[in-house]
Amino acid sequence: MPATDLDLLTTAALRSGGIAKSYFGQSPQVWDKADNAGPVTAADLAVNDMLTSTLQSARPDYGWLSEETEDGTARLQTTRQFVVDPIDGTRAFIEGGKDWGHSLAVVENGAVTAAAVYIPMRDMLFAATLGGGATCNGQPITTSDTALLGDASVLSHKANFDGKYWKGGCAPNMRKAFRSSLAYRLCLVASGRFDAMLTFRPTWEWDIAAGSLIVAEARGIATTQTGSSLRFNNAHPQVTGVVAAGQLHGDIIACLHGNA
Repeated sequence: MPATDLDLLTTAALRSGGIAKSYFGQSPQVWDKADNAGPVTAADLAVNDMLTSTLQSARPDYGWLSEETEDGTARLQTTRQFVVDPIDGTRAFIEGGKDWGHSLAVVENGAVTAAAVYIPMRDMLFAATLGGGATCNGQPITTSDTALLGDASVLSHKANFDGKYWKGGCAPNMRKAFRSSLAYRLCLVASGRFDAMLTFRPTWEWDIAAGSLIVAEARGIATTQTGSSLRFNNAHPQVTGVVAAGQLHGDIIACLHGNA
């Protein structure tokens, strides 16, 4: 049995990649979730089954929150929880893209204490523990030192640059890019490949729990879009958008409408 939560998560993340890759490009069965919640594939469910068995058998006292498991109230009575997205970026997975992955976290009293994000098609394993720094494939990573918004490269959907979200009705002139997986976007910020990421939609905890710790341990900041601290294991497991960055975090928050 893995000695630490991080060992457990990284081992499970790598196993997830092996399972998902066995379905990748093979036209796995796809279903549409209720309430326009997006697609789910046979690969998502197979990974979820493995994670449920592996993680819960190793830590039976931990609660469970997964995108592909019906949620309940039992996790609210536990001190620690697993928060996982079996495949983050399912649409990219279906379409044959590379920017999907597996997002696994342990939460204790509302804060993430261990995290792993694996991007199988790029063989990138991001990991972090609270107070222990962040790594990619075992090498330390840090956020960028870009200090001017005009020099920034930002990962976000184009809709988030609509003037209604920004003071003065206009977003700062930043270079824009996009990746399908929210977890991967957070990790790209953590590794300094991009300066910031933004999402202003209500955001599921399983998409961001792991990545938020990886950003924080890479000397960055990840908050809600209003600048509030991220807290996890909420009764309704969503937060009000996310802003993650290095030095530019405060400047981005200052440019946003507080009630965007």
